[in-house]
Amino acid sequence: ANEPRLDELLKLELVQDKSADEIEAIWQQYHLAKDCTITAVIPSKDFEVMEQRAAQFPTFLFPLPRSQGYEFIMCQFEGNRVHLTPLLYFQVHKENAPECLTITHFKELQQKKGIVLMRGEYDGNVLNAKEAQCIANQLQMYYVQADERKLELLERFTRTPDRFDHMDLVEEISSLSLG
Repeated sequence: ANEPRLDELLKLELVQDKSADEIEAIWQQYHLAKDCTITAVIPSKDFEVMEQRAAQFPTFLFPLPRSQGYEFIMCQFEGNRVHLTPLLYFQVHKENAPECLTITHFKELQQKKGIVLMRGEYDGNVLNAKEAQCIANQLQMYYVQADERKLELLERFTRTPDRFDHMDLVEEISSLSLG
């Protein structure tokens, strides 16, 4: 699959002389009017941690709070993208399962500006903006933050799936108040 390139969205020559903060403002402004997108700007150091963890733990699950309990969303890292699919869809359709959220990390400014631009495009029939953001926040929590408990869950899910309990994920998210 062709990975999207930043220069398809942003004239790179126009941001060469801009600071990371200015680029962040431009990036967010550009997406304000776009439906079904979420954005973030990730410091290079954090992104490097994410890449290392994604190489070790390319697949994981995130619980999404719904009115009737939780829905599990499966995440799969591939190149500069993260594909997110409701677990039920995945169990039925395998790799042909429709995605509810696709996150792309644009690394073109990583070296020069010290930032990676993130864009998430979600299916408005499956997720709303708050839910898409909730998933993106969990991605950061598990793949970037230095949290022993979350690393342990990534390890267990990947290395000893028979000892992995979905409810541990629910416990992690309920201990946060996601607003």
